[in-house]
Amino acid sequence: MQNVDFLPVKKLVLIVTVLLLTTVITKGQSTYLPESYQLEQKFDASLYSVNTSLHTSLRPYLMDTSLTRRYNALMSLGTDNGYKTWVFRKIFNEHLFDVKKDDFTFYGDFLPDLQLGRDLTGKTTTSLNTRGYQFGGTIGSKFSFYTSGYEDQGKFPSYYANYINKIGFVPGQGYDRSFGKPGKDWDYATAIISYTPNKYVNFTLGQDKTFIGDGYRSLLLSDNAAPYPLFRFTLNLGPVQYMMQWAYLEELSKVSPTFDNFGSNRRAYAAFHYVDWNATNRLSLGFFNAVIAQEADNNGTRHGFDVNLIDPVVFASSLGPSSQPDNVLAGFTGKYKILDKTALYAQLLLDRFKGSSSPVTTNGVQAGIRGADLFNVTNFNYLFEFNTVKPYTYTSGQTITNYIEYGQPLGDPLGANFREFIGILNYSIGRFDFTGQANYAKYGLDPTKMDYGKDVTKVLPTTVTSSTVGQGIATNLYYAEGTISFLVNPKYNLRFEVGGLFRDEKNSVADSKTTLITFGLRSSFRNLYHDF
Repeated sequence: MQNVDFLPVKKLVLIVTVLLLTTVITKGQSTYLPESYQLEQKFDASLYSVNTSLHTSLRPYLMDTSLTRRYNALMSLGTDNGYKTWVFRKIFNEHLFDVKKDDFTFYGDFLPDLQLGRDLTGKTTTSLNTRGYQFGGTIGSKFSFYTSGYEDQGKFPSYYANYINKIGFVPGQGYDRSFGKPGKDWDYATAIISYTPNKYVNFTLGQDKTFIGDGYRSLLLSDNAAPYPLFRFTLNLGPVQYMMQWAYLEELSKVSPTFDNFGSNRRAYAAFHYVDWNATNRLSLGFFNAVIAQEADNNGTRHGFDVNLIDPVVFASSLGPSSQPDNVLAGFTGKYKILDKTALYAQLLLDRFKGSSSPVTTNGVQAGIRGADLFNVTNFNYLFEFNTVKPYTYTSGQTITNYIEYGQPLGDPLGANFREFIGILNYSIGRFDFTGQANYAKYGLDPTKMDYGKDVTKVLPTTVTSSTVGQGIATNLYYAEGTISFLVNPKYNLRFEVGGLFRDEKNSVADSKTTLITFGLRSSFRNLYHDF
């Protein structure tokens, strides 16, 4: 099929949006819940109850009535503490700005994230100095909006700082403006507007992340990488939820050094489809596919937007004809509630199944269990998970169509060529929150000028004949982290937090250890991964 230029596509999207704005349909609801494992796991008792058939594997959530009740309970924590003055209400219970009218709501907050730490092994001091904001609200009964932004400076333990220096980017956030100096400087922003004309349909436009799956990690599409421009359509028809999303991905010049005619970074179009079917209250099955297509070739010649990516049929856009090289992935998800508030979940990722000359098979597997009220203790939530991805998965014949955004995996932070075990326990009582996490991973690193398949920013080799997990420099990663926090204000997760982290990455070449103790005043709902 013929490609079309991106500008007419943008005009088409604008026209469709205007038409939707003029449509009068029954009342809908589209309250946006920012993606945060720390917050989201507190909904496990509702999400994984055998008495409900909620769709749990597409996040961020647009909350329905049952989730709204739980959310309101969490956000009203401590409202009966007797503080009546305006100052105390703003500090402990309310948004900084909070307007509620019949046809309009608005809230806003200042988000500090201030932290000091000491790496006892590396004998260095770490710090984080973040000033942020969040604004959100609703317009009428059909529109909601949310935006957040952060200006940051910080110093990190060596393993994290080395990764930033390697790619010139703070993982999952933004460009490092320090140019290799010990003190990093970066920013981060998201913004979405959501339109829900009725209880069945939702349109979301903005810059954000998407997560598919029920686990802590996702092998299909995770929130590991930085936010990207997206347009997402979601259809809910009772037991069936359908999602179609288009995104505009960007590559770092350090990873893909051939520039296009837009400037220093090359760009790619992405299309994602996901269907989740709740066969019963206990059993759910999902089907996923993704297509990454370059915007311009290595010579800077633009291809324009491939209209195949608009195809709403799952798998059709990846199996049909395409006029430009692309990277195609498919996957499956499953969930079964073995007990009330307890669910088994799984993912299967398939890569390189269309038009590939590579003799190696590439895939990924996830299996886990999660739930609430462990040992019948209220608010004692848990997750245990296993992930493995074979070498060279997510890569393609050109880096611009690898499954990455700003040089970071769109799946697991470990990339490929790994096995990983994760356990997380969380207990909340009143305003106190206790979290413990332990990871173990085994993977193969690359010797100099060689590629054993872990680094998903590299081009797929043409001479590969085997792909065994752990090939290369056999490496073991041990990771443990614990935090104790006291919640000051639930509306924007303002909390005093004390934490400890231990990380040990060892192989025959080196043994890198980090023993970090931190304390600070933190806020916001977002996932920022450093457990890799």
